[in-house]
Amino acid sequence: MKKTVYLSLGSNLGDREANLREAVRRLDQLGTVSALSSFYETEPVDVERPQPWFLNCAVALETSLMPKQFLARTLAIEQAMGRRRTRDEKRSPRMLDIDIIFFGNAVVRTAGLTIPHPAMDHRRFVLEPLAEIAAQMRHPILKRTVRELLDALPPGAGVVRKATGDSPGKP
Repeated sequence: MKKTVYLSLGSNLGDREANLREAVRRLDQLGTVSALSSFYETEPVDVERPQPWFLNCAVALETSLMPKQFLARTLAIEQAMGRRRTRDEKRSPRMLDIDIIFFGNAVVRTAGLTIPHPAMDHRRFVLEPLAEIAAQMRHPILKRTVRELLDALPPGAGVVRKATGDSPGKP
């Protein structure tokens, strides 16, 4: 049975837009990309030292994979595109970051995977692009839509500005 998975993608090293476009192309191997938000340039949050701004987007994908299988495949895409995970990497610049935000209406809590993403409701860089493609998606635990979560953020919580250039639009 197919599920709609919502992902947040980010890149702040190299050709950020090319990195995101290549990631979306590779994600299409895990199912069918059904929606792609515009690209947003966002200031890094929770970092210990200055680093380049991120380019972020949201992706909706139809897949028949199970959550752990899907996670393994997204981690393989990150690695193939140059991401190296280290102890200090959590807050360091990266070629590609793929976060699973929603996996249908599933709630998953395992040692290596938590869905819905545990911090998504505090992150404008996740909610802004996600609201573009899934504003009415309801958080299965918080019982609020993506739009409601975005509207509840305090003003100025994480500066987000729409990137210049062509928006990706539909896949």
